Amino acid sequence: MKNYNIIVKETSMKPATVFIVLLGVVSLFSDMTYEAARSITGPFLAFLGASATLVGFIAGLGEFIGYALRLFSGWLADRTGKYWSITIAGYLINLLSVPALALVGGWQLAAMLIMAERAGKAVRTPSRDAMLSHATSQIGRGWGFGLHEAMDQIGAMLGPLIVAVVFYFHGGYREAFAVLLIPATLAIGILIFARFLYPSPRELEISNLQIQTKGLSKVYWIYLISVALNGAGYADFPLIAYHFKKVSMVSEQWIPVFYAMAMGIDALAALIFGYFFDKKGLSILIFSVIISAGFAPLCFLGGFYSALFGMLLWGVGMGAQESIMRATVAVLVPKQKRGTGYGVFNTGYGLFWFLGSTVLGLLYDFSVSALVIFSVLLQLSSIPFLMRVRKMLH
Repeated sequence: MKNYNIIVKETSMKPATVFIVLLGVVSLFSDMTYEAARSITGPFLAFLGASATLVGFIAGLGEFIGYALRLFSGWLADRTGKYWSITIAGYLINLLSVPALALVGGWQLAAMLIMAERAGKAVRTPSRDAMLSHATSQIGRGWGFGLHEAMDQIGAMLGPLIVAVVFYFHGGYREAFAVLLIPATLAIGILIFARFLYPSPRELEISNLQIQTKGLSKVYWIYLISVALNGAGYADFPLIAYHFKKVSMVSEQWIPVFYAMAMGIDALAALIFGYFFDKKGLSILIFSVIISAGFAPLCFLGGFYSALFGMLLWGVGMGAQESIMRATVAVLVPKQKRGTGYGVFNTGYGLFWFLGSTVLGLLYDFSVSALVIFSVLLQLSSIPFLMRVRKMLH
């Protein structure tokens, strides 16, 4: 606890808040890196010769890998207690894969690096979220995860703008990927600094009333079904960007700007939803699903301005998914099983995201209207399950 006391004395902040902010800064620079890349991977793959089906498949498979491996990495973290080591290893793989895209010449190798980046995120996320969950017990689950997500999304907003600036000065995809080595290096440096200051984040946990179980509870599995359905209907941005480019609805320079604006809304939504989650519980998550379900018809069936509004709704949904969906897991799972709980949660979510993204890619080549109907119906189908979870928690 010696290092914790030094930080509190110097900052007049709770150790838990300082820890969340430090990891938030790490996420800010890491999201600046890989979200900038994600804002152009769809058009980049198209530039390298990939079809819409391949773009949807690669994006979906990458997301699946990015979630499926969390089942193992979460279990490994709980089993070994090496939360920091696993987190650092994951960040190294996650971040260094991005600037490497500047060197590729074919879509096959690009796809491998995209999947490696997602794999790195899979390795580090359950351990990081488990450590964050200990700190959020002091300041509120929703607010803690919402604060982390807001900082995360500031980076996700700035990253695509960096790409837009590169394109503005007549740079290309390779120059854009190369520049992202800078925020990647900053993220890794700050992460190692946080590891030195907080070697044992579990000590930040305070005792709160929560569901106690030897395994994962029934309400946990019902909750997992609800978020999996929502994820299955959520179109990944590379497919949305592919559509923008194909129909010439949005110019190449504006695509990363649209993504940046969505990330800005994501950050704001995470803070607002996180605050109300601590006050109102799952009702705010249900509300977010209803709002965000409208992004698909606006993005895929409308013009420039409706697509812009659709991206803002898409950002609202992402803010909810990355903040209060994670906060709920901390409520449902005891701390000694937290790594496993997040691993199973993310694996199930990622599996359905992969299946949904693949189907959405296939539907795009067949019928854009069918894609929209599929997306909206699946997202709304999660609401009855969320209502059931809310009732069981009450």
